[in-house]
Amino acid sequence: MKIAVIGTGYVGLVSGTCFASWGHDVFCVDKDIQKIRSLERGVVPIYEPGLDELIERNSAIGRLNFTCNLTEALKGAAIVFIAVGTPPRAEHGDADLSFVFAAIREIAPLIEDDTVVVVKSTVPVGTGDVVQKIIDSARKAGSFSVASNPEFLREGSAIRDFREPDRVVIGAEDERSRRVLTQLYTPPLAASNTPIVVTRRRTSELIKYAANAFLATKITFINELADVCEQVGCDVGELALGIGLDKRIGTSFLNAGPGYGGSCFPKDTMALLRTAQDYGVALRIVEETVSANEARKRRMALKVTDALNGDVDGRTIAVLGLTFKPDTDDMRDAPSLPLIETLQRFGARIRAYDPVGNENARQLMPDVKFHDDAYECARDADAVVIMTDWDNIRELDLTRLKRVMRRAVLIDLRNAFEPGLAEKIGFRVSAIGRAAVGRSEIDAMREMPNMRRQIRHDQLGRSAYLEPMGGFNEHL
Repeated sequence: MKIAVIGTGYVGLVSGTCFASWGHDVFCVDKDIQKIRSLERGVVPIYEPGLDELIERNSAIGRLNFTCNLTEALKGAAIVFIAVGTPPRAEHGDADLSFVFAAIREIAPLIEDDTVVVVKSTVPVGTGDVVQKIIDSARKAGSFSVASNPEFLREGSAIRDFREPDRVVIGAEDERSRRVLTQLYTPPLAASNTPIVVTRRRTSELIKYAANAFLATKITFINELADVCEQVGCDVGELALGIGLDKRIGTSFLNAGPGYGGSCFPKDTMALLRTAQDYGVALRIVEETVSANEARKRRMALKVTDALNGDVDGRTIAVLGLTFKPDTDDMRDAPSLPLIETLQRFGARIRAYDPVGNENARQLMPDVKFHDDAYECARDADAVVIMTDWDNIRELDLTRLKRVMRRAVLIDLRNAFEPGLAEKIGFRVSAIGRAAVGRSEIDAMREMPNMRRQIRHDQLGRSAYLEPMGGFNEHL
């Protein structure tokens, strides 16, 4: 069938290309003529492993087309996907739907009868109802359908996520859209027995936000437990494995680190909070998740400062990895941004390296010296900070790294290296969720009955206390 995709951002470009790879005739539409011309030449504006090859292959056989001509794209299209951006509004934090509604107003008089208009952009509950009214004002009611089909693509593995999804969610109010979208997804996913969840449109819209808020909470939970591990002498990696093997919990999103970022979790948690507030509902867990995550990103700068004996003024610090996660060039809400900004305010000189993110990072960090090689970035540095666990960063030769540095201090905020390896080479290491070097777990536990340990919760502005536990030494 013919499919039109409005918007050639991350979601639109990946979705349109993958639909074409399933054998459909796809027209991807964008107002940016320079972007369209670049795509026609095979120049992809985002970094996503495997996407450029897939675009080239499907464009060559005529199944994937890029155009600014909306009439051409919509003529004969059975499905029109709306995949434009919904960025957060600075003043409120809720989703800015102006791009969605502008796109709907443009397509409304041009779509043909029986077209199914599908909102794939991440939108608040009730957006589909507004879309329905906008199109109703331009054409006869009942001559079209409006459905919701949220995306669950992870940057860095988006093509696999599209082709091998955990589930497909379809939100529809009429039989036509249910049937057409089920027919679209069933054949290519039949072999993998992928569940197709068909529900009401509003429920579908909420599923996307709820999923991302839950995952953000899970990340924040393990990050806070990592702080506990550092204080009591535990290893957060072993802790995560121990709880994650419980099938009710699962091991995904239990890697402790400097906080979540990217284009989805920060935006979607805030948008969900705004929706709940609009309906008079309190989402306390999500509120605390957002607060704790923002506080954690800046607190990582204090971890770096502590590793340098409390003073980074005049020190040269090499930050390896800048994007919010590996296999993407996305710098949106990356934890490296507040970390570097805070260290600079403390007087540190920052050098930075990222395999693909340097170009985007330069636009956000004008006072940082960027390098195209990790070892050159670390040359004569007083400390190295691991911010993003790219494979080529995990595979660094630590002996060579130590040789080029001024001081052998490693702050591993992604636990990219095996415990003890860097210490044996001669590094002073500060990691996430691991006790300080030279302090064994047994020593940490022996101290607990004799002291009153304070666990600071800076994001809440209050302290909780863990009282001594009697009888601890009996088991040591």
